[in-house]
Amino acid sequence: MTIARTGSHAFDAGRLARIDTFLRERYLDTGRLPHAQLLVAHAGEVAHLSSMGAARDGGASVDEGSLFRIASMTKPVTSLAFMMLVEEARVALDTPVHHILPELEGIGVHAGGGAGVPFATRPAPEPMRMVDLLRHTAGFTYGFQQRTNIDAAYREQRIERWHGGHDLAGFVAALARLPLEYAPGEGWIYSVATDVLGAVIERISGRDLDAFFRERILGPLGMDDTFFEVPADKLHRLTDCWTLAPDGSRVMYDSGAESAWRRRPTLLSGGGGLVSSALDYHRFCRMCLNGGELDGVRLVSRKTIELMTTNHLPGGADLASMSRSLFSEATNAGTGFGLGFAVTTDVARSLIPGSTGEYHWGGMFSTAFFVDPVERLSMVFMTQVSPSSAFPIRRELKTMIYSALT
Repeated sequence: MTIARTGSHAFDAGRLARIDTFLRERYLDTGRLPHAQLLVAHAGEVAHLSSMGAARDGGASVDEGSLFRIASMTKPVTSLAFMMLVEEARVALDTPVHHILPELEGIGVHAGGGAGVPFATRPAPEPMRMVDLLRHTAGFTYGFQQRTNIDAAYREQRIERWHGGHDLAGFVAALARLPLEYAPGEGWIYSVATDVLGAVIERISGRDLDAFFRERILGPLGMDDTFFEVPADKLHRLTDCWTLAPDGSRVMYDSGAESAWRRRPTLLSGGGGLVSSALDYHRFCRMCLNGGELDGVRLVSRKTIELMTTNHLPGGADLASMSRSLFSEATNAGTGFGLGFAVTTDVARSLIPGSTGEYHWGGMFSTAFFVDPVERLSMVFMTQVSPSSAFPIRRELKTMIYSALT
């Protein structure tokens, strides 16, 4: 079943509607995705919102109240929280990370070893700075990339386990015992850096990360359906979450009814722990599009949003030239990285329609968003299947949305 509402003079309604047909025929009818929800907005106003598929296996359909695990779409929220502290002059982008997290002082760069052999390290020529955490140039990695001995060590020590693993203090201590993949600023690897940033926020503010989010961002923005722990009275709205088996079939990863997210996680993951709704995350996008303000509530200045959505990769590089990662929630060509967001720097090199300065990111369960300040356009897409690299749906959606502009 598809439920949709469409209406905006900025779009051709028929061309927007054909996106739903595409999603249903290409992804839902074929079993690739269990459900999908698409929100497209212009100038902050919803132009199209469609929902299709079952929220839970054999259950009711997805609707506007459905909740989704947004994974790495948590990262922009954490980055914004840090920039609020920057605006208060409590920290700066060039502050060495070990000034706040002394456990990380002197952390070495990998020079050999691993896989049963003790790691050898060399000193980093420059200290890791806060900007390195925000733009993923810190030298950390993700264990799921399975590309190096350091990745393997992350998996062995369960660095990324949100439920039943380390708390944030233990997480930082565990990272301090492992070398960096490369010296800070010398490369780009998609990583746990934003989780480290969450620990920074806790140390500076003296507040648990979930409390800081609620008091400083989620509450003021009216994002009442966004949290690390799904409240008991909202658990019935949480969708099932799936992963893909090697043969392409779907396997249940986390059922809505018995979800791990019904409990407060041990690790409050600023890099990937939030649950949200399309309408809630749309409010976050509207705040960004409005230059840090929504409905009379200002979180940061417009200059801070401009700074966050500027490419910060050294020398103005793009991900194609700097990435040492086997995985990213963005395509690499023509894409830079700001403070918590990927940023389009060269539309022609990206090979899909868009605007210079458009910023975006996604999550491991195939959720995605983008904000285009030139066209005053934004999108939030929700579903629940990992890995997000399985299908080119983000490129397809962007192409079709831009093709619907009048």
